[in-house]
Amino acid sequence: MKNKILVLGIGNLLMGDEGIGIHIIREFKSINKFNDFIDIVDGGTGGFHLISYFQDYKKVIIVDAATGDKIAGTIEIIKPKYTSDFPRTLTAHDIGLKDLIDSAAILGYLPDITLLIVYIDNFQKMELELSDEAKNAIPKAVNILNNMIYDFLKE
Repeated sequence: MKNKILVLGIGNLLMGDEGIGIHIIREFKSINKFNDFIDIVDGGTGGFHLISYFQDYKKVIIVDAATGDKIAGTIEIIKPKYTSDFPRTLTAHDIGLKDLIDSAAILGYLPDITLLIVYIDNFQKMELELSDEAKNAIPKAVNILNNMIYDFLKE
């Protein structure tokens, strides 16, 4: 297992705000100060091909969009113990990511997972542009990621 922390962005860039996880990790990568301690991966829409990452890292931060009863642009950090702890997401990667976590747990590969979630509106149309709420959440999420990595490194 690598001693590095994995920052894994999940999302579909063709679905507007649903791609926020990818936008956040791209911005984070452009200003990243922790190159020796982290790996940053664009996980696309998720799926079982990501299970090897769960085998290789002790700590994983997943950055993704979710829908729910929160205002669009709200950022939340979740430490899930079970897949039922995951917030609702919009696309097929919802099932794929939860199945991935369950599979990793069954195989004994489950790392310490932290979710950085940005809430978005329920309805997403096919577009490349982000809403103002999602755009405004990116610098805040990047700042939170920086603080999370710093805190993890102090442990």
